[in-house]
Amino acid sequence: MRLARFLTRFWADRPLALKGLVVVALPLAILLVSLSLLFQASHAEEEAEDDVRRAFAVQRDTYQVHALLAEAAAGVRGYVLTRQARFLEPYRKAEADLPPTFERLDGIIRDAEIRNRFERIRTLAVRKREGLHAIVELADARTAHAHNTSEIEAALVANKIVLDAMRQEIDRIQVRENTLLDQRLRRVEEVRNRFLFLTAISAVVGLLGSLAAVYLFSTGIVRRIGNLEDNAERLAQGEALTELPQDADEIGRLAQRLVRASALLRGREQALRESEERFRLVIEEVRDYGIFALDPTGVVTSWNLGAERIKGWTAAEILGQHFSRFYPDETRDFLPARMLQRARERGTVEDEGWRLRKDGSRFWANVVITSLHDDNGQVRGFAKVTRDMTERRRTEEALRMAREDAIAANLAKSEFLSRTSHELRTPMSAILGFGQLLELDEETLSPSHRAAVQQIMKAGRHLLALINDLLDISSIEAGATDMSIEAVDLDDVVQEVHALAAPIVATGGLSFQLEAAETGLIAQADRRRLIQVLLNLIANAAKYNRTGTCVRLAYGRNGADIRLEVEDDGEGIDPSAASRLFTPFDRLGQQSKTRVEGTGLGLALSKRLVESMNGQIGYEAPAKGARFWFTLPGVQPAQMPQKD
Repeated sequence: MRLARFLTRFWADRPLALKGLVVVALPLAILLVSLSLLFQASHAEEEAEDDVRRAFAVQRDTYQVHALLAEAAAGVRGYVLTRQARFLEPYRKAEADLPPTFERLDGIIRDAEIRNRFERIRTLAVRKREGLHAIVELADARTAHAHNTSEIEAALVANKIVLDAMRQEIDRIQVRENTLLDQRLRRVEEVRNRFLFLTAISAVVGLLGSLAAVYLFSTGIVRRIGNLEDNAERLAQGEALTELPQDADEIGRLAQRLVRASALLRGREQALRESEERFRLVIEEVRDYGIFALDPTGVVTSWNLGAERIKGWTAAEILGQHFSRFYPDETRDFLPARMLQRARERGTVEDEGWRLRKDGSRFWANVVITSLHDDNGQVRGFAKVTRDMTERRRTEEALRMAREDAIAANLAKSEFLSRTSHELRTPMSAILGFGQLLELDEETLSPSHRAAVQQIMKAGRHLLALINDLLDISSIEAGATDMSIEAVDLDDVVQEVHALAAPIVATGGLSFQLEAAETGLIAQADRRRLIQVLLNLIANAAKYNRTGTCVRLAYGRNGADIRLEVEDDGEGIDPSAASRLFTPFDRLGQQSKTRVEGTGLGLALSKRLVESMNGQIGYEAPAKGARFWFTLPGVQPAQMPQKD
């Protein structure tokens, strides 16, 4: 007994650092030993499971090799029979996927027997791929030499033999892998059982170490900590602290500091109460915002004048009530709880929606809920700020409805134009057809009849152009434009446009200049639509250039894009009318000038076509004349077919 008391006293008088070291080191040492055993068992189990995964991977990849080659062979046979390039997709896929598949197999095969069979499969695969490549070349040459059919048949038979041999090797690999897989699964089970045994031993050893640490901890620290806990409880309740012995160790010094802290906290608590009272007075006087507090369950604990003005309840009527009563029936069962949960998770949550006043009327509210935490991070409650946004909601709803009406009207217009253009094109084509028949016999017509026929054809062509432009614009607006975006060689396109537009420019007595800042440029565009846009801009430049001498077409690189310009040196465009250039049917006053014909759709159609090709279009006013430009996405120069 005397020895036990001596040891207890000796242990109680030691510094906390030494006590903590002993308490921590003892179970930690036991834990490290246990973890070492567990790590060894886990590592062994992981290696066994890796062997199993490799076996499954070998089986999967060998089947994939056979499947890729079989599908490639079927595709090549289809290509031989039909000459349709789509049948070569499996062949190309096999060419792309087989090298990485063989590389994976080469890295995961460990068994010597499987390694030998894998090398035979790899050799057969090379022969198979070479055979398929030869069959494709023979099939491509069959158009010029029809007598090589027998060679193709022989090559197909030879490839089938190679594929059958490969299938046999794969089957043998699968049999071997199944055997190895059974062995590895048994090994995994053995390792797992050993792992469970070591886990049980570690648990027992850890339990014993924990009990020893708890005993040492309780004999020197727990009792005195209990006294400190009693004083802490008294401090929390604002009571006087119990005097403790003047011990020299850390716990004794902590007890004395706790006494001094008690006096300091009482002074700060008084200052805090005074500050909270001032803050409460400020909050209660705010009238434009409803500001109130909730407890952790959502019950209202404070209520200011702004909340009373917005919602209608007085503080006496609402305190102690759950804030879900502010929500309408359709959201009351789930939205309040969801809002509080989000505030707990995020700290602050904001929402807008319908809320209820005391009289049952609804108002559109903007709500912000902020969670309030204590020093330990625990949620003490929530602060909720509400604003009445009903008038703003009504304004936004009116704007939304107006926008929807405008969109609906625009869609109706596009649909009407599309249908009307289709209906007009058929009779107009008939009129032009009969007019062309009359032109064939114009030598037999009198001068007045000949002039009438010419006027009919002129008006008919003009009307047909208008119908086509209307149909293009309505198709673009309806999202039905058939765009074929591809890499387009601008040199070829510009030369074609130059040849097509030269007669138009020459008719106006103008010269046609072509400038290329850089050759070999390639753009992403629809070739037909790109030509249509360029011809529209060039025709406009030639048509409205009555005082100048030339029309210029230029193109070059503009950063990652390609920029094309059509410029003339004529009268130019009134700056006040520039904002209306791309408006459909707006000819900027030219409709009053009978000498210049037009529909007012060319620029609008060009703008929509350029934007459909992911480009931009615009107008610039040079020193003289007018300059229209547009950009298209550029691509890196590719290998273009050599021209003969």
